[in-house]
Amino acid sequence: MSLNYKGRTIRGIDIHTHIPHPGGPKSDPRAEQKERYFRNTLQGLTIEQMAELYRKLEMVAVVFDVDMETITDDPFVGNDYIAEVQRRFPDVFIGWASVDPHKGRAAVRELERAVTKLGLSGLKTHPTCQAFYPNDEIYYPLWEKAQELGIPVLFHSGHTGIGAGMPGGTGLKLKYSRPIPYLDDVAADFPNLTIIGAHPSWPWQEEMLSVAMHKGNVFIDLSGWSPKYFAPSLIQYSNTLLQDKVMYGSDFPVISPERWLKDFEAAPFRDEVRQKILLDNAARLLKLAT
Repeated sequence: MSLNYKGRTIRGIDIHTHIPHPGGPKSDPRAEQKERYFRNTLQGLTIEQMAELYRKLEMVAVVFDVDMETITDDPFVGNDYIAEVQRRFPDVFIGWASVDPHKGRAAVRELERAVTKLGLSGLKTHPTCQAFYPNDEIYYPLWEKAQELGIPVLFHSGHTGIGAGMPGGTGLKLKYSRPIPYLDDVAADFPNLTIIGAHPSWPWQEEMLSVAMHKGNVFIDLSGWSPKYFAPSLIQYSNTLLQDKVMYGSDFPVISPERWLKDFEAAPFRDEVRQKILLDNAARLLKLAT
């Protein structure tokens, strides 16, 4: 099965990719640590090479960066750059915004600008890297704005490879990305907000499965892990009760989409579910024309 999207036939949607920075790996202070931890060769790809890769794969990709300027030295490419890439490659990339929740009202204004002026269509957050609890009501104006704008919010959940293996994990604290209570509270308090829990959420995977089962507005992306390492319970629920709520994501460039897809083919997913994971569920969530 396939979908016609802006003149291309696509067979999959990668809901979770990180956009290459214009300055390449040298502009990323974590590049060396990421390369050691993830052991891949995609860190140096340009945006042009990324577009070529996803065209070859007959896919579109949701692209974003993470604004964590308040508490880290990590550079943020800016929402204007994400919008520029979306304009340059409209048949390949769907741009999502990021804002630093610690910027308060300025973050809310920037999110509105990114959606209404720049044409971005989602919000990416990383509670561990941004050091915030999503259910702290100080951040609720941000979720209210996203709900008002009708855009999905993607929350990192569970373990992160960022800082992994470094002394003190470079100061990043995993506690912020636990699904219960943090994402569950937000999903309950904003029932019309579409929430995506990124990754299998280890070591709290069962919590994420529970939240997605309990809250109709919560979905899961399967990025950041090779399917060969998926726990039996994740595959079980993806094949059954959550088959309409799980979506393909690679976590490019830290996971090669080609490697993910190869390992997915070998994993024990039901044939009728594979189509939903790779294309149908994300197409419905993103409201793409069929």
